[in-house]
Amino acid sequence: MSTHSAVDIITTKRDGAALSDDAIEWMLDSYGGGAVADEQMSALLMAIYFQGLTPRELARWTDVMIASGERLDLSRLSRPTVDKHSTGGVGDKISLILAPLVAACGAAVPQLSGRGLGHTGGTLDKLESIPGWRAHLSNDEAIDQLESIGAVICAAGTGLAPIDRKLYALRDVTGTVESIPLISSSIMSKKIAEGTQALVLDVKVGRGAFIKTLSRARELASTMVGLGRSHGVATVAQLTAMNQPLGRAVGNAIEVVESVDVLRGDGPADVRELTLALARTMLELVGIDVDPVTKLDDGSAYELYCRMIEAQGGDPTAPLALGSHRHVVTAAHDGIVQSVDALGVGVAAWRLGAGRARKEDPVSAGAGVMCLVREGDFVVAHQPLFELYADDDEHLERGRASIENAVRLGDQSTDVESILIERISS
Repeated sequence: MSTHSAVDIITTKRDGAALSDDAIEWMLDSYGGGAVADEQMSALLMAIYFQGLTPRELARWTDVMIASGERLDLSRLSRPTVDKHSTGGVGDKISLILAPLVAACGAAVPQLSGRGLGHTGGTLDKLESIPGWRAHLSNDEAIDQLESIGAVICAAGTGLAPIDRKLYALRDVTGTVESIPLISSSIMSKKIAEGTQALVLDVKVGRGAFIKTLSRARELASTMVGLGRSHGVATVAQLTAMNQPLGRAVGNAIEVVESVDVLRGDGPADVRELTLALARTMLELVGIDVDPVTKLDDGSAYELYCRMIEAQGGDPTAPLALGSHRHVVTAAHDGIVQSVDALGVGVAAWRLGAGRARKEDPVSAGAGVMCLVREGDFVVAHQPLFELYADDDEHLERGRASIENAVRLGDQSTDVESILIERISS
């Protein structure tokens, strides 16, 4: 019979003391098995939110989450494996370009991705706007595709870190999402269980990210890098700016179209810049000496993207329809764009139908926002700022109401911030 009780563990953490390895293991295993109630785990999550976890506690917490499920064995692949994880942003379609690009350079990229929630989009939602494409593959299918093509973007199987799935749902409804130890263990338990040799973390910071300050972004990045390295995964983090949307397209199909533009050697400069920076770091971690810009510009990355989509049942050449109900937002007066609020644009895309409020909500493939200006641009009165797309007038009106104040105009020239802030490797 166990000597532990959920109440004792909750009060220990509530009062600021450290939990023993055994207590952490008992609490998580008991919650996973149904012996600890949601109310009790919610109380512990809130205690952790306020009191934090020591490095030892965090390491044990993450270990138990990894051990709660299966681990993918990628050791039989002939290529080195490297993945990327983004903490989520507005217009962040980088995975769609990056996975085939890095695979075209000789690595295997096992991108186990998720769905969007709230104002940040999900990679799987974007790809599901492609006719026939399927997100769910068996472990064997994913590994076979990695060997034959070099890249796979698919849903994480339910067998990877299953306790995390329960904890994430609970954090979402108890106001405990923004805890650095809980974010770190959630992301890294899945990535470590995925079996990749190396990992690059794209940690977003700014108005459109859930981490708003540089100091907290650094703390999150360093914590995740430490967890990865302690588990034998070569891990580096890149802090990137998320004050204005990434690229011009924000939505599902609209972001796929923009991703294909980049894969064909065109597309917005900021998307291309970030993609190449992350690709270079990924290749560096696995010792591949290829400049990814050559694979982007000679069509190799696009060709591999097409093969990756086709392998999962999709038609990469199918035209992708945008919402039939459209509205153009124009400038009220002349001025210089001081800011394009990523959060405002993300919320507008969500309310147009591109996102969901609950995990079970459907999303619209054709809903979204095209951003026609960027910080530092000069605009004149009545110049288009945004194009909005929705499937019906009701969603269109919701989006219009959310985006009216997303662009701030002034008469001062403004310095455009770099998208690449800093790299963290320890």
